[in-house]
Amino acid sequence: MATFNYGILGCGMMGGEHIRNIALLGDAAVAAIYEPDAGMRAASRALAPRAVMVASEAELIAYPDLDAILIVSPNHCHAAQLEAISAARPDVAILVEKPLFTDPSGGARMQALKAGHQAPIWVAMEYRYMPPIAALLERLDVATGGVKMLTIREHRFPFLEKVGDWNRFNRNTGGTLVEKCCHFFDLMRLALGSDPVRVMASAGQAVNHLNESYDGAVPDIWDSGYVIVDFANGARAMLELCMFAEGSHYQEEISAVGPAGKIEAFVPGPGRFWPAHLGAPPVARLVESPRSPMGPVEHVIPVDAALLAVGDHNGSTFYQHQRFVAAVRAGKGVEVSIDDGVWAVRLGLAAQQSAQSGQAVSL
Repeated sequence: MATFNYGILGCGMMGGEHIRNIALLGDAAVAAIYEPDAGMRAASRALAPRAVMVASEAELIAYPDLDAILIVSPNHCHAAQLEAISAARPDVAILVEKPLFTDPSGGARMQALKAGHQAPIWVAMEYRYMPPIAALLERLDVATGGVKMLTIREHRFPFLEKVGDWNRFNRNTGGTLVEKCCHFFDLMRLALGSDPVRVMASAGQAVNHLNESYDGAVPDIWDSGYVIVDFANGARAMLELCMFAEGSHYQEEISAVGPAGKIEAFVPGPGRFWPAHLGAPPVARLVESPRSPMGPVEHVIPVDAALLAVGDHNGSTFYQHQRFVAAVRAGKGVEVSIDDGVWAVRLGLAAQQSAQSGQAVSL
């Protein structure tokens, strides 16, 4: 089978994780990279020594014999880069990191893009493919009898340092509830099988980045909040985010409850942040708690050590690439569509608006 060739547009910290996971696929490779930052370009070259380092975005898009272009640039670049690729290479598949866009005008732009692009466009919602979350989604209906309440809690570390400190400002990220949380809004829609109708949020900047300054500007990115979402099918979901709670055993805890019972996933954070003196990092768990007969059943969900070693997302980046490559080769539809990506951002923007205004936002 011919090698599946990727071109990577923007290759910072997350780009490195993508390169390491693509290398594990065996039948895929990174053929070309465009990364304007010298330090990140050198790091990318070390990870993918056979890749050609091109000098511009246009050169990457025009690079011959690419099967797909992977967009891993800062959030505010995604929409324009998608449009540039589609205009020049409507026949090339795209895997684009979340979020698709960062301002309300992006929704209409993405719909126009969807209508004109011939090849698959897959939005990188990695959380769907974390083994413990994938196991929860697989068992969801059986364990709950139909989800009525869904709660997602993420207690994690602050935003990491990025090139140019772009992630410290809402103008670049879309806001924390877009940048960080669109993954979770995507999971809500997927788990509940319904679209949101109303969003209520309370959020803000409580602890992190308050004493930082970049060219005289103080970061305005939020670090904590609650979001409640009502769905068209009558189900409700809630997100609790805290980005100054990295001392926890688990980074994500997801609970789904229905008339038959409850199912929960407990997902550890990146192993590289776990203190060595505490021994081995926690292992993911899935717990099913039926109402009758009562009695929780716990399942350990181990993740391949080789996958944990090459990324911070519990192996999900590898599984996502595996499924993306298979879908493109087989000419099948994508699992995470432009519409999925648009809804995730719409929810995030609505949550930002609700938290700022103190009012519920209807969708």
